[in-house]
Amino acid sequence: MEIVNATTILETDTYSLGLKTFKTHGKKGLKASVSDVVAEELERFEEVTARYLRGELEEDRYRIFRLNVGIYGQRQGGHNQMARIKLPYGAITPEQLEMIAYTFNEYSRGWGHITTRQNIQIHYVQLERAHELLWDLASVGLTTREACGDTVRNITACPLAGACPSEVLDVSWWAEAAFKHFLRHPCAQRMPRKFKINFSGCAVDCGQAAFNDVGVIATTRTRPDGTVEPGFKVLIAGGLGANPHPAQALESFTTREDLMSTLEAVLRTFDHYGNRDNKRRARLKWVVDTMGIDDLRKRILRERDLLIASVTYVDGIPEDVVLNGDIPQGGDVKLGYVVGKERSGKDSSEITGMALRVVPVSLKRTSAYDRWVEANIYRGAKNSTVSAVCYARLGDVTPEQCVGLARIVRDFDVTLRTSNRQNFIIRDLEESQLEDLYYRLDEISMARPGAELARDVVSCPGADTCNLAVTQSRGLASAIGEALEEEGLGEVGGIRINISGCTNSCGQHHIADIGFMGVERRAGGRSAPGYQMFLGGSLGDSEIQFGQKALRLPAKNAAKAAVSVVKDFAEGRQVGETFKIWMDRIGGVKVVAENLKYLDVFPDPETSPEYYIDYDETGPYEVEVGQGECMGS
Repeated sequence: MEIVNATTILETDTYSLGLKTFKTHGKKGLKASVSDVVAEELERFEEVTARYLRGELEEDRYRIFRLNVGIYGQRQGGHNQMARIKLPYGAITPEQLEMIAYTFNEYSRGWGHITTRQNIQIHYVQLERAHELLWDLASVGLTTREACGDTVRNITACPLAGACPSEVLDVSWWAEAAFKHFLRHPCAQRMPRKFKINFSGCAVDCGQAAFNDVGVIATTRTRPDGTVEPGFKVLIAGGLGANPHPAQALESFTTREDLMSTLEAVLRTFDHYGNRDNKRRARLKWVVDTMGIDDLRKRILRERDLLIASVTYVDGIPEDVVLNGDIPQGGDVKLGYVVGKERSGKDSSEITGMALRVVPVSLKRTSAYDRWVEANIYRGAKNSTVSAVCYARLGDVTPEQCVGLARIVRDFDVTLRTSNRQNFIIRDLEESQLEDLYYRLDEISMARPGAELARDVVSCPGADTCNLAVTQSRGLASAIGEALEEEGLGEVGGIRINISGCTNSCGQHHIADIGFMGVERRAGGRSAPGYQMFLGGSLGDSEIQFGQKALRLPAKNAAKAAVSVVKDFAEGRQVGETFKIWMDRIGGVKVVAENLKYLDVFPDPETSPEYYIDYDETGPYEVEVGQGECMGS
């Protein structure tokens, strides 16, 4: 398919770009650019949607169908929809970026949102035009299929896979193989509940394997002859939400040959035993509570032993991995190396994966470029790989930014991925390209130092668009960012702030140093927006610790609380201390919460009415929770 120069996308009213869009070329032209399977699927979506719009199909039946296609209803009601684009392990091409830029303007309101599962969401899509959007996305190899609903969601991975200084294996092509295997898989269409799979290339666990239904972490074991065999540690039955569960090991070691059959065995076991009567207790983590982890392990391993009889059985290493390899590109681990042989000489203190990266308390360099390099650049240990984080404030991205990134990828001959902290990461750079890259990113407002700094606040969409949110989490995230900048704390390092607008934890507040969860408060005889504050969450080094409840706060005081904690940490942290170690040293969550208790006060609604109005709202706060469709991203 012909794609013209990306700069034209914002210089024309038609946004034709040579792209075979539904609007300018019709379905016939588009059909030639997609597979027969995809074309048949999209034609069916158009047909079934037309039946629904004519009133010939019941709402409940259509909702299930729509969600499996990746189209999610917004809280605005009517025909406002959110389309969630799957980006397995965050990978995206220049052509796909250009098409996404086009869709932001053609079908939405000129922006999109990167999620904590490396998807890109397009909001305010009208249902009548959803089929056009899906055809356009399919023409460049993008899909929303099974990005929502009780399906296998987007397969995620460490965005530095293949460029990480500590990885054991490059898990990129393993994630790609899993994505292809489970997309449209017959067992994954009507499961008891959604099912999430994550990959990490080492124990640092930047891919966040430790709290998912299946988490895969590359590891090694020593063979009898003294050589080292690379493989995987498979974790199962983790989850966040209102009742977070850490994932637990399935077995001590899973071979590369057994991984794909292991993934399918876990999924099939969940399909057999998951709760189909109560969605609130239907995830795999609840099967552990009813069955016990030992019994669940036995059933999964038995399922794997018998899977050879299935037509979906993957025998050995999948084709994508065979063709593309999984040898670590950024690290120093070699397949089959002998224990005791000379390696890179690095000790564990030098491991700098995204989850455990050593970040200064605050950036001290004065040059904007130097501060960007210090905060946003990752370097591989073995082959001098260089990766740069493109900071997307609140995970939002515009058409101009998408087009600018597409041009950078082509001009610099690099690759791009989305991250689980809602940024883009440019990979395969050379040191000599960094200064030019910085100025190119600055032109599209993506060069601000943000990675691993206090200003890099993560937030779910919240009550802007989500049916289940009870607070405007994005509004709080913006307020925290602004308050940190005013206090000169935006570039404090080693502290993560995450916000969710409800208990479902799409903003992953449980694993942040400072987490906020939206709640309804009662004060002055009326409802008011509030947040539960969590402190001390962490993930990495094969461990996960969920944040502990600190105290509840009025929404309008939550930013003050965040600033107070960040300031105390920056001023009181000793050299090398993480947030958790610092907090424990000064007395733990209780002491920090006690110091903030003065903020848990609602003033009189007559004198301070702003406390009873949520961020980005104009009228009094009201809890308006719609029907949960897929209950989280």
